[in-house]
Amino acid sequence: MDKKTGWPLLYNQPLVITEVFTLVKIEGTLDEIRELIGDVKRTVSTVKSTTKKVAKAAKGTKRKLSDWQRYIKNKSNHIKFKRGDKKGRLDLKRMSAAFKRSRKK
Repeated sequence: MDKKTGWPLLYNQPLVITEVFTLVKIEGTLDEIRELIGDVKRTVSTVKSTTKKVAKAAKGTKRKLSDWQRYIKNKSNHIKFKRGDKKGRLDLKRMSAAFKRSRKK
């Protein structure tokens, strides 16, 4: 303990081991070792790929796009700013008005 603060000093604390490494001794010819390690690598890669496939399938089916989203997706409906700071960007205000006009039928 520190005499001034009364707090325990950290450098007097025993070290805490958070990771443990296990070493394995492998004996055999280089071809045998390559065969063993190669199988492990292939197994790991197949497990990873199947995990990705399962995660992708778990996302579920996609919902149907709304009318506005379908309108926006169609390139022929894009109205862009022709000049100024926003040149080249979509003019969503004018697109919205055009979309609402097209639905009034």
